[in-house]
Amino acid sequence: MTVTIHQGWRDLSGSARGAVVALGNFDGVHLGHAHLLRTAHAARPDAPLAVLTFEPHPREIFRPDDPPFRLTLSAGRAAALGAFGVSEVFELAFDAAFSRMTADAFVAEVLHAGLGARHLVCGPDFAFGHRRGGNAGFLAARAEALGIGLTVVPPLTDAGGQISSSRIRRALQDGYPERATEGLGRAWAISGVVAHGDARGRTIGFPTANIALGRHLEPARGVYAVTVTLPDGRVVHGAANIGRRPTVNAGSESRLEVNLFDFAGDLYGQELSVALHAFLRPEQKFSGLDELRARIAADCLEARRILDRAAPRSA
Repeated sequence: MTVTIHQGWRDLSGSARGAVVALGNFDGVHLGHAHLLRTAHAARPDAPLAVLTFEPHPREIFRPDDPPFRLTLSAGRAAALGAFGVSEVFELAFDAAFSRMTADAFVAEVLHAGLGARHLVCGPDFAFGHRRGGNAGFLAARAEALGIGLTVVPPLTDAGGQISSSRIRRALQDGYPERATEGLGRAWAISGVVAHGDARGRTIGFPTANIALGRHLEPARGVYAVTVTLPDGRVVHGAANIGRRPTVNAGSESRLEVNLFDFAGDLYGQELSVALHAFLRPEQKFSGLDELRARIAADCLEARRILDRAAPRSA
């Protein structure tokens, strides 16, 4: 579904108003979020399905010194929401001034007057307004007074407990991308523009596309079996390293380098989406380029085996 992103709540057109609105950060758009969205649609199937979220994530404002933690950035989040039937995303700019809006003003000015929401849906731990002055109970009382429906959705759980963005982050940081896949319902991916590197991979027979992690969470450093979605939609198998490349003393900033199997082409300046499927080994320092080359060759063979067993290549 085509998703329209609105970066404000004032002066909205008629088609953007009157939706059933799901509230939250929706980082990752995982199965718990999908459960909430299905509940939202069932509450008012006659109304458009919308999400109200924030950009940047409030944690990026209140804890600016924290390492990057995002599972999805704006475009990826919108695309994932669209897959669940969301047509409107209200991506409100979160800054110091917005953080001072009271909970009552948020309901009255944003949800009621601005969005004209017909029905609201949130989780039981949803909090909003200055100093988190509003919660689900407060929202229920104010929504009822304004004639807006509300559904509070219990969290979705499985054998591992509650499915949450925090749980998925931990799985990735611990080197278990397959556990992240279970919580997301799809493989977790890093999207970014291919930049010029030092071309060292090409000199040892394994050319790579280099992508900065940016505001994405840094998963466990090491080598992964991956699939890469190209700008034209083709999906290519590959092996990727995420880390600081200690063998070549590449510096202190981690980055993603991906070798695309059986692919030839210029990808500089193009945006790729690199999905992590299996963690092969931790990042390590080798004695020299010959040992590094041999290990990369073994890594690529192992990645091919894993990916070919899961699905045939499409490019």
